[in-house]
Amino acid sequence: MKKRNRRRRTKKRRANRIAVGILTVVFLLLCLFLYLCLTVWKGNPSEEGIEYLKNGQYEEAIEQFGQAVEKEINVADAYRGIGLARWEQEDYEGARDAFQKALEQKTEQPFTGTIYNLLGICEMKLNNPASAKDYFQLGIGLKGNSAELDREMKYNLIVAFEQTGDWESAKAKLAEYTAEYPNDANALKEQQFLETR
Repeated sequence: MKKRNRRRRTKKRRANRIAVGILTVVFLLLCLFLYLCLTVWKGNPSEEGIEYLKNGQYEEAIEQFGQAVEKEINVADAYRGIGLARWEQEDYEGARDAFQKALEQKTEQPFTGTIYNLLGICEMKLNNPASAKDYFQLGIGLKGNSAELDREMKYNLIVAFEQTGDWESAKAKLAEYTAEYPNDANALKEQQFLETR
């Protein structure tokens, strides 16, 4: 009788352990499912941010890109997105800060000259032409730049030299620019302006 009771208790214990094990596995699977629902399957916040950016919904874009930064999903791209949204809002200080954070990420993806051009323009808008000049110089000639982008940065560099009061460097860069782009009407106006300096 005692042996039978022991066997029953042993069987009950085994059954309880198996039940607890099954419940634990079910609980862990449920937790995994909820995690996936809340993170992965919800979508990439950066992709949602891009859609908001395209639709001119800049605050919503900033919020989505901010979530991507918090979740550490494509952080450099998320900061670039924040920078573009702030740029569109004419918040040049916020745009500059976001673009700088994008550069700090040091991703394997090469940075485009566009980021350096936008950083330079932000600095010009914030009355920091010396910093602007540095960004334009870093961006000119980067692999992947379009000819139009390089041209724009070369012109912006001339303006940055002018704003720093470095007339000689501005004249030298303008001479290089007009030799490369002789039909640029804006360059001809700049040339007339610099001749008075």
